[in-house]
Amino acid sequence: MLSQRVKAALVFVPLVLILMYFGGWVFNLFVLVLLLFAAYEYTRLFRHAGYQLSLPIMLAGVGLMVVERWVFAEAYLGLLLTLMILMTAIVALSDHERGKKDAAVVFALHLAGLLYLGWVGGGFIALRALEAGRGWLLTALPSVWLADSGAYFIGKWLGVRKMAPKLSPGKSWAGLVGGILTGTVFGALLVLLWRAVAFLPAGTPLWQGALMGFVLAVLTPVGDLLVSLFKRTAGVKDTGSLIPGHGGILDRIDSWIWAALLGYYLVQLFQAL
Repeated sequence: MLSQRVKAALVFVPLVLILMYFGGWVFNLFVLVLLLFAAYEYTRLFRHAGYQLSLPIMLAGVGLMVVERWVFAEAYLGLLLTLMILMTAIVALSDHERGKKDAAVVFALHLAGLLYLGWVGGGFIALRALEAGRGWLLTALPSVWLADSGAYFIGKWLGVRKMAPKLSPGKSWAGLVGGILTGTVFGALLVLLWRAVAFLPAGTPLWQGALMGFVLAVLTPVGDLLVSLFKRTAGVKDTGSLIPGHGGILDRIDSWIWAALLGYYLVQLFQAL
């Protein structure tokens, strides 16, 4: 299992880094495909839990939200969200009239999935599209990956008090602190690196990278725990089996999508200062 995991990581992570470097339509298309796979896994998870979500609604909704960010840069996002809420409401009302007792719950699950994967997931495209977006995306995601590694090793060493034993027994408070320290340090170092190769402006302060690493290390574990909640609800170990040794797409991007969207808003804040 470990060898499968390492082999998959050696292929998947460099591929993601290369696509982030080049950006453009190839990167956006990759994000679209990634999030459509995630929408399929989300639908499958809750169907396994007994809720009959509509795969066409999930795929169409997530796909349209990603494409809107890609093509129109959020110009029509409010209209699109309004139409999605209306569409899912009509489906829920129709389902209830046909005798489905869980129509209101399914309505809520549809909206949650569309916002989670379409809105939050679209942060990949929003962050990469910013000026110096290449450097900031290559700061946000790697700082989270490194924070995860720091949390894992320090948690193994010092982790006695568990953070969320029912959702993720391996996570500890010591691991969280270790991840925060690692993410903060490497956030600053990544900014230093990307300044040197002109991926970020020469005057970009190191504190911005440190703050980004800190904030993402504190908040992105929520994404990991949220997907654990989905899996516990469905009674499964992994969201899928697409990536050998890692599970499904949702298992991999659970913290990534939050890193991208939060990173996007942090950069907006930096630019406003």
